[in-house]
Amino acid sequence: MNVKPLLDNWEIPRISRIETLEHRHFAEFPVPGRIGSLFQDLDTAPTGILIEGSLYGDEARDTFLESLREKYKAGEPMTFVADILTATEVQYVVVTRLHMCESSADPDVIHYRIHLHESPPPPPDPDPFGDLDLGLLDLAGDFLDSLSGALDLLDGLGSIPDIGDPTPPLTQAVDGITNATSGLGDALEPFKTIFGSDT
Repeated sequence: MNVKPLLDNWEIPRISRIETLEHRHFAEFPVPGRIGSLFQDLDTAPTGILIEGSLYGDEARDTFLESLREKYKAGEPMTFVADILTATEVQYVVVTRLHMCESSADPDVIHYRIHLHESPPPPPDPDPFGDLDLGLLDLAGDFLDSLSGALDLLDGLGSIPDIGDPTPPLTQAVDGITNATSGLGDALEPFKTIFGSDT
């Protein structure tokens, strides 16, 4: 092996065998009176990968099982590389099945079998405005700007005072002048006596 099989940057130890199963889906349409059928290509099924191997010793077994079962329980797609995947598009896989075997004939040996299946990540969420004309988006933006400006103008008009009836302020001013000059009559009485004026 030129490339060590790596599952999520974890080197799978003591591999004795690795194989892949690649399957393409076709819909078959029999043609009456004709030998053979027509087939419609429905693309490929997820690639299956089988890895087999053996480990010796309790410490190696325990470390191996802890690492492998942690990835199995996660249930998430992870990267996988191996020589046998050359010329395929397999990049991400999930661990779908584990098979472990111990025998009294070899008490210090554990045989394992790991089943992987191709699981590419989901595509990114589509852009909700991807199919809209950019010109329409610009027009919508201009309309919102105009609407915002109109609302600001209405807010400004609300602060203009009511000038429909100007008499209340004038009445208040006249009353103030009357009150201020009401005491001038008493102050002019001496001058009336001196000059003999009745005014």
